[in-house]
Amino acid sequence: MLSILRKARLKDKEMRILMLGLDNAGKTTIVKRVMNEDISTVSPTLGFIIKTIDFQGYKLNIWDVGGQKTIRSYWKNYFEKTDALIWVVDATDRLRVDDCRVELRGLLLEERLAGASLLVFLNKTDVAGCMTEEEIKQGLELDRIMTHRWMIVPCSAVTGSNLDKGLGWVVQDARDRLFLY
Repeated sequence: MLSILRKARLKDKEMRILMLGLDNAGKTTIVKRVMNEDISTVSPTLGFIIKTIDFQGYKLNIWDVGGQKTIRSYWKNYFEKTDALIWVVDATDRLRVDDCRVELRGLLLEERLAGASLLVFLNKTDVAGCMTEEEIKQGLELDRIMTHRWMIVPCSAVTGSNLDKGLGWVVQDARDRLFLY
């Protein structure tokens, strides 16, 4: 059965990416920047936004879901058939690192997200005094994650820095796991 699914995915070259994180982390700004859309008017996402881009020969369906505390209980409605989870962290929000770790830990326990690649976009690294990659690695206890392949990519949604690098890793990791070549 798994080989049939893999062959179907190989033919379509399509991936479903779920982008989550606490509110104000920059998820929508990242999506808009990747889509070459205007980022000067971004408002909080109160539900979800789906955008599809062609990237390195793959069709990436990116599900950007709001991160407000009142919305997080609905995240489970978006887990089905997720190939990669992009967890966006605000590198300037030191006060909510614990909340960020707890939410991520809960997600990684979800059976429907088992096996999904995990990209941690450390956003807003263009802001002076932001947290480092090592601080986030420790704060989120990423070294303790044994259930998912993961990567941290420092980035800036405003400048676009490293967004392609992160998406490139997601595509490569999913390709290594899901596709037959």
